[in-house]
Amino acid sequence: MMRLKLWLALAAAIFVSAGTTRAAEMRVTLLGTGTPTPRLSSFSAATLVEAGPEKLIFDLGRGSTIRLFQKKIPIGAITAHFITHLHSDHIVGLPDMWLTGWIGTPFGSRRTPMVIFGPKGTVAMTENLTKAFSEDIRIRIDDEGYPPSGVAFAAKDIEPGPVYDKNGVKVTAIEVNHGEKIKPSFGYVVEYDGKKVVLSGDTKPDERVAKAAEGADLLIHEVAVIDPELFKAYPNYRAIENHHTSPEEAGKIFAEAKPKLAVYSHIVFASQPPTQDVPEDALLKRTRTTYQGPLVIGHDLMSFVITDKVEGFAPDGAAMK
Repeated sequence: MMRLKLWLALAAAIFVSAGTTRAAEMRVTLLGTGTPTPRLSSFSAATLVEAGPEKLIFDLGRGSTIRLFQKKIPIGAITAHFITHLHSDHIVGLPDMWLTGWIGTPFGSRRTPMVIFGPKGTVAMTENLTKAFSEDIRIRIDDEGYPPSGVAFAAKDIEPGPVYDKNGVKVTAIEVNHGEKIKPSFGYVVEYDGKKVVLSGDTKPDERVAKAAEGADLLIHEVAVIDPELFKAYPNYRAIENHHTSPEEAGKIFAEAKPKLAVYSHIVFASQPPTQDVPEDALLKRTRTTYQGPLVIGHDLMSFVITDKVEGFAPDGAAMK
């Protein structure tokens, strides 16, 4: 009988331990890995981080609500939203996330204010959106009875430093260099149960990203590959290239930070003539001139599960090597 009790106690401890391990995992899903280019294969910037009961979205690019629907995650269930900077391809999905997440459906039904953090201008943007959609809001409250609290904003203009701390999940904003006229622009560090995910945001190569990502489980970094032929007809592409990080420069950041896994997302690429798919072989070859560690070129709906290791899953759910 004593042995049986000991065995049952041991089994219970193992079960509790296993449950705790599962509860402490972090899951990161690339909702949008693209740019302003309206490609079917890659929606614009958005990343979902799930940790404990928290569901956090970083940037709200085109199609972010569609990707959440594909993942069967209710839009109204996102606990907090974070913006890196106010370029259109990072925020055009905000009205959709806000309003579609409010309407009374299984994928909406938000009943509390939409929590959102971003650089200076974020609060003003939410105030003006409320004015712009005032008729829609009035009609839906009067006609369908949705709670006004669910369409309110709880927005905050932030500075570099800690910005969110709830249920053991901590989010810190780091200022990054996206160009002299785009200030402030942020990357984010998400920490939970000893695990760390770093999102570079849009940036030129920046030591602050490398420093923040030292020993990270996952470093998600932007990258730019632009065909020089485009500079002749579209000189603005030179300015675009100068606001981002080349594969060789990103490789140096990865080599310095030494994350368990580096991932490319917000892949800025342009070619003449335009193509649908990222030139992955060329991107990888250029990165390998400065970095030989673990690297994944992101695709929409790829996900990464962080426990004591980092596992990657393809958009169809298959495990990646």
